[in-house]
Amino acid sequence: MTDASKLTFRLTKEEDAPHLLQWLSDPKILRWFPMYDAREVEDAVRIWIGYSRIEAGMTALWDGVPCGMANLYIQPYKKQAHTCLFSIIVRNDMRGKGIGKQLMEHLMKHAKDKFKIEILHLEVYDGNPARHLYERLGFKEFGKQSRFIKEDGKYTAKIFMQTAL
Repeated sequence: MTDASKLTFRLTKEEDAPHLLQWLSDPKILRWFPMYDAREVEDAVRIWIGYSRIEAGMTALWDGVPCGMANLYIQPYKKQAHTCLFSIIVRNDMRGKGIGKQLMEHLMKHAKDKFKIEILHLEVYDGNPARHLYERLGFKEFGKQSRFIKEDGKYTAKIFMQTAL
């Protein structure tokens, strides 16, 4: 677990982009995201950080240095404003310390309080160890796309999960 005095949270800022780019460039982390090459990663970082303009992201800091981020992909359409997809990432060497759980709890509260989100949902690849975290936080599977990712001739399923806030 974490030393609570070293872990803080704040809204994501544009200056956090280099950290996100570095983490997503790590093959061990990129394995669990759909991007393939540097161009796709850079595009994903641009989109993710773009949501900081509406305060839709949270950054976890360890001793003042970003170690994780979570982002709400806020819907622009009124009919969908009650539901939201999110992404989360924790720096590889900081995993297993409870940072992801605390970051998720902050993001969930922020989603409900600021954006009035009622249903938070995610997409996770079959075999991703983060699925256990999502289940502990109350997320339930509601669908599966069996042949979502194809790498080296092998398919990986995408699992859809959601929880009510």
